[in-house]
Amino acid sequence: MQKKPQAIRTQYVEQGVDAYYQQHGNTYENPHFAQIATLLENNQSRIDYSQTLDFCAGGGEATQVLQKLGHTQLTGCDPYTYELYTQNTQLDCLTYNFQEVIQGKLNEAFASQRFSSIICSFAMHLCPEKQLYPLVFNLFQLTARLIIITPHKRPILEDIAQVHLDFEDFALTERGKKVKLKSYSWE
Repeated sequence: MQKKPQAIRTQYVEQGVDAYYQQHGNTYENPHFAQIATLLENNQSRIDYSQTLDFCAGGGEATQVLQKLGHTQLTGCDPYTYELYTQNTQLDCLTYNFQEVIQGKLNEAFASQRFSSIICSFAMHLCPEKQLYPLVFNLFQLTARLIIITPHKRPILEDIAQVHLDFEDFALTERGKKVKLKSYSWE
């Protein structure tokens, strides 16, 4: 009998996020690719994807969906899976982590540019709670719209002063669990 692979969340706890991605960064596969695609496709009329930053991009799942929808002004950013992102999307990928974004490095790189939206799928819950506000603040310096896709309740950005939840949507996994898309703006 084949052993069932451990959930990524369990491996994060056992190994730590850094160690997990050092070991699996070039082979990572988001198990919820279908739900990401459904959510991004279903919300095309509500979200401007014309110039998107795929933040904490993983293997480029969100970028791949947007490429299939005909979008070309796409930028990836992931400190762990940047090589996999490039392999899957044929696009370059920045390597900034949460701390570097908080320090303003992403803002420096795009000082004269704004994104129509920033999408962060399956990663924002990994940001330590005390760093969430400065991370979100810095991301909103580059966009009017922050899209979070997550199978978790966290992060709850609407609890942060000045962050407004514009709308949310969800797609179900095969097991009936919700993968949520939340669209936020800065007030």
